Parts: sequence; C-alpha cells; structure tokens
Amino acid sequence: MRDLSPRSNRGAHPSTEEKIRRKSRAGNLNAAGLRFAVVVSRFNEFITDRLLRGAYDGLLRSGAKEKDIEIVRVPGAFEIPSAARTLAETRKFDAIICIGCLLRGDTAHYDVIVNEVTRGVGQSAQETGVPHAFGVLTCDTLEQAIDRAGLKMGNKGFEAALAAVEMANLKTVIKKTGAGGRTSKSVVRRTSSVVGKRKPVDRRASKSARKKRH
Repeated sequence: MRDLSPRSNRGAHPSTEEKIRRKSRAGNLNAAGLRFAVVVSRFNEFITDRLLRGAYDGLLRSGAKEKDIEIVRVPGAFEIPSAARTLAETRKFDAIICIGCLLRGDTAHYDVIVNEVTRGVGQSAQETGVPHAFGVLTCDTLEQAIDRAGLKMGNKGFEAALAAVEMANLKTVIKKTGAGGRTSKSVVRRTSSVVGKRKPVDRRASKSARKKRH
C-alpha cells in the first residue's frame, strides 16, 4: 500500500508546502499603532492580577504603547462579556482581551457562569467584528489557576495578549487584500434579484423604447 502521509511525500512534492505558505495569510505579532482594551475581573484578584500583568507585558513586548492600552475592571467573570461588548462597540479598539478566573465549587454555579461567559465573549466578537482574546481561566483548583498564571503552565494572560495582537493584524491583512469584497457585492445583487423575482432591466433599451413610443 502506498504511503500517502505528508512526511513520506515531502520529497516527491517539494513545492507543495511552499505553495501553501504563499497562499496562507496570518497576522503578525506587531502591536505598534494598535489599540487594546483589557477587561479584567476583580473576583479571584490574586490570580487575575497575575494574568493582567502577563497580558500587559505581552502587549508592550509586541510594540504596543502604554497610552494605547485601556484597562477596565469588572466585579466578576459574569460581567466580562457586557463590558467587552460595550468597549468593542465604541470602535476605538483593535482587539479586546478578556481576563478572569473561575474556580469550581460545590454547586452548579461554576458551570452556569463558565457557559455564560464563554458564550457572551464569543457572541460579542462575532457580532461586533472586533477580535476578543479569551484569557478566562476555568480551573478545578486554586493550584491549577496558579500554575496557569505564571508558574508551571506559563501565563495565560500573556498568551491571550499575543492572540489579540495576531488577530488584530489578521483582520487588517484580510481587509487590505479585499478578500470577498467584490464577491459579496455580486452575491447581494444576485440575492436581491432572486428575492424580488425581477429580471435585470436594461435602462438603455427602456429609453429607446420610450423614444419610439413618442
């Protein structure tokens, strides 16, 4: 049987990977000239402050200016989506970074909040078109949260900041290339003609017909 794995066929098709790279578009990690808002929860502040410091450091290391970073504090993780959406709708920011920490307790409250925060942040990003980076920890124990706030598992705030920078730049790249621009207009024209059940009208033919009648 012929081995069709990418590794075995790399020599047979040396240009395939290069073609894929040329066709791929991605955002870089240059935050210069971009504006960011960081929404951070005060609940479990021992953890969220560490995540905030990581996010702030990540933005500065990527080239962002301090004046271009807005920090907004909310009571808890449940309030993050509302604040993030309000900031996104101002159109002043290129990306929103959401930071919080949820620890599992003895009741179902944890699951309810996790689902609502995740849904709310995702919905805000989709409906406003502004990239949102998810830096909300959802851990079973405090030890797990500490590990993800700068100990064994790195700093998830730092990672969220880098994701925000990359997505903000990717949005710019897609806009500059005009991906889907002409297509979307033609789709709108086709859709409107189908919905209205009207055929396109040749205005020149209509004018000549009116002249003949007169």
